[in-house]
Amino acid sequence: MSLSGFDAVILAGGRSSRLNGEPKALLRYNSQSLLRRTLNSVRAARRIAVVGPDELRVELDAFIDAEPGTTVVLTREDPPFSGPAAGIGAAVKVLCEGSANDDGGAAFRAPLTLILACDMPALGTLPQLLLDAAERNPAVQLVLPVDADGRTQPLASCIDSAALDAAVAGYGPDGLAGMPVRKLLERMESLKLPLASTATADVDTWDDAQRFGIAPPAP
Repeated sequence: MSLSGFDAVILAGGRSSRLNGEPKALLRYNSQSLLRRTLNSVRAARRIAVVGPDELRVELDAFIDAEPGTTVVLTREDPPFSGPAAGIGAAVKVLCEGSANDDGGAAFRAPLTLILACDMPALGTLPQLLLDAAERNPAVQLVLPVDADGRTQPLASCIDSAALDAAVAGYGPDGLAGMPVRKLLERMESLKLPLASTATADVDTWDDAQRFGIAPPAP
């Protein structure tokens, strides 16, 4: 990997079934939505692809207003709710399509891609730790954090963009629906990065939310 820029994929399109359908991305922690906190953590990205529903546009517009010059695209996996691998595929598609520069040229892919779920309130500096690990290990295609319980966290990883794009292309437009993300990434040369923090602790249930002081919405 060569650390000369990165794109970011933020996954924010799940059903939130264990949160009674309340969108995780819009839960508020320390007065900010989880989506906004995740966006802030990757504000230095060349381009950011957010995978989720149209109701996220207000948060995206507020971020763009606060970070002029940042390119953020909202997209959706097809069909909706077909899983995070399909979401990554949708994001890669829009990142590969590029966008017009001032001179009319294409804005090509950054060499690295951060993949982040939007439901990690304590994310903090993890994106930078992943990028730093990629810089120190240029032969590695995938930097994969390992939490304190020994679980790998593919939805908080840093990937060589060419390897990611090739993996997505290998399954075709319909092959990613329902696929585990680990299968999508399984052939990549990986580095496991042990974490001393709880940066990857996520919010799947209201019990998880309350551990972070996130209250359920008023009835």
